[in-house]
Amino acid sequence: MSYPIYTVDAFTDHVFGGNPAAVCPLLEWLPAQTMQQLANENNLSETAFFVKRADGSYDIRWFTPELEIDLAGHPTLATAFVIFTELKHDADTITFHSKSGVLTVVKKGEMLEMNFPARMPVTCEPPAELYKAFNLPPAEILRSRDYFLIYNTQEEIEQLFPDFSLLNQVETLGIIVTAKGKEVDFVSRFFVPNSVIGEDPVTGSAHATLIPYWASQLNKTAMTAIQLSQRKGHLWCASLGDRVTIAGKAVLYMKGEYFLS
Repeated sequence: MSYPIYTVDAFTDHVFGGNPAAVCPLLEWLPAQTMQQLANENNLSETAFFVKRADGSYDIRWFTPELEIDLAGHPTLATAFVIFTELKHDADTITFHSKSGVLTVVKKGEMLEMNFPARMPVTCEPPAELYKAFNLPPAEILRSRDYFLIYNTQEEIEQLFPDFSLLNQVETLGIIVTAKGKEVDFVSRFFVPNSVIGEDPVTGSAHATLIPYWASQLNKTAMTAIQLSQRKGHLWCASLGDRVTIAGKAVLYMKGEYFLS
């Protein structure tokens, strides 16, 4: 059988920017092992699979090349883009059901705004390898789902170089590094130990932690952000207490089909 597949660059207004995600519409779920194999074959940071419910909402699941995860931002944005533009969704809001609860995406002109649960970072006892894994020491280390390394300047974030032989000894899904921005409110990068991803270009789920932290530090609820990977991603953010909104643009790179015997 053949199935449709799309590749969408999320959090950007041009191809080859932002973060590419594979998006796979399904009429019913494939076995989890098959979806994992497809994500590994796609070899992108995430592949999103979704199934439409009778009420017009959608179930969504996300897979990295190695494992299924509970929350992912850029493939959710990419999926919403496909539903709006390719599947011709006729309302301004899409509702997703996920392992992290109900997520919504609202279309506001060219911008797609996601509503996610907030994940405020807290104090922790980080492993020694984490302190040694970067060429520049952080001012502070916190943790939510991911380790959260705070630096004093944007220049430090730009100059960071990870030693993956040490990062791969850290048990975590990801490592966020962040500082105040020069042209935006805050900047970040995101590293993934023990993964083919290495550095993720733009990480929506990381902003579920970045937004509440910087809202408290800057005493602001609406903020702009850039993820400073080579591809770069631009995000418009808001803190809503126990929820956050993360908005950005997306562009279609490719569409086609894959075949399963």
